[in-house]
Amino acid sequence: MMTNTKTSYGGVARSFHWAIALLIVTAFALGIIGDNIPRNADTVDTLKTLYSAHKTIGVTVFLLAVLRILWALTQPHPVPLHPERKLETLVGEVVHWALYGSLVIVPLSGWIMHAAEVGFAPIWWPFGQTLPFVPKSEVVAHAAAAVHGTVVFVLFGAIALHIAGALKHVIIDRDETLARMAKGYHGGDPNYAGHNSKLAPIAALILWAVVIGGALTLGQESHDDDHAGAEISMTQTDDAALASDAPEWTVTDGSVTFSVTQSGAPIEGNFAAWNAQIAYDVETGTGSTVVNIDTTTLTLGSVTSNATGADFFNTAAFTSAVFAADITRLEAGPAHEATGTLTLVGQTVPVTLEFTLDTDGKTANMQGTAALDRRDFGMGKGYTDESTVGFGVDVTVNLTAQLAE
Repeated sequence: MMTNTKTSYGGVARSFHWAIALLIVTAFALGIIGDNIPRNADTVDTLKTLYSAHKTIGVTVFLLAVLRILWALTQPHPVPLHPERKLETLVGEVVHWALYGSLVIVPLSGWIMHAAEVGFAPIWWPFGQTLPFVPKSEVVAHAAAAVHGTVVFVLFGAIALHIAGALKHVIIDRDETLARMAKGYHGGDPNYAGHNSKLAPIAALILWAVVIGGALTLGQESHDDDHAGAEISMTQTDDAALASDAPEWTVTDGSVTFSVTQSGAPIEGNFAAWNAQIAYDVETGTGSTVVNIDTTTLTLGSVTSNATGADFFNTAAFTSAVFAADITRLEAGPAHEATGTLTLVGQTVPVTLEFTLDTDGKTANMQGTAALDRRDFGMGKGYTDESTVGFGVDVTVNLTAQLAE
């Protein structure tokens, strides 16, 4: 029989149950294996396959879970085998609802995280990489990651309790609980007229409100802490002397971002902490600058850990990058260039930053770009072609500065 009865689970419900169980075990195993494989050029293809499979299975679980819940809402729920054990029955129902919620929230939050960032390991066909109403946003990705990382523990806890309960019914109670789900056996009193308690779903809703609210709150605090240094560091000064006697300017706002191609798609990164010394003469259009970047504050979507690793920025050994350059106005208009060197991961390479500058003599707004090649800095030596990581890196700098008094 495909449908449920008051004493048994039908074939559809049992198929959903065991298919989802198998997929969860597989997704969990893939995640554990991937987390324990070193990140380098030799393992990148393996990691991409593992995480693509993990994500695709997760989306499949989400869709199956939604279908399973919709099916369950249209079917009679088999009666409890021991209705007199009210507390045990209530706990079982709460775990049941918590498990249902986990099967939806864990994969959905993972899908939202993937959709909000461009990065490593795409979801396989026929599922897409984006979701309606989910923008490409570091904030959204960070919030979804916080929920995903927290709720997965609820999923594991609910599964553990679910399995423990099933074993209790088999070993201690020796009843038909597991047999009803495994083989569709009948069990329980079909004439039982007990009512469906609203306490279990309410308790589950309270649990989810606390868990998700806590995850979002802690995730936001973590995100704020990660980026708190940006505003502070931009106002800090450095001991290095500027190569110009021109009037000095103080940076009040700005950003240092970059774009690189990852698996054929552009991905954007940024540095949360940096500071710049600027000397510039408005009349002559000349000056100099020294920019210090804290590379340990790098974020690059889902591949941040790879980017900060030994193959690329190697932040364990090199915690900063320095750009020192002379500033020249190219013509009477806003076009300028800063010509100098960038020292990164122990390599010093000539770099020219082209930028436009608008100023009223006291406030200046600057937007600039520079094109780099990661190979010039010995970054990603094992990635010898651009199929995984592109050679070119486009750097964008935006800042506002005030003439120092």
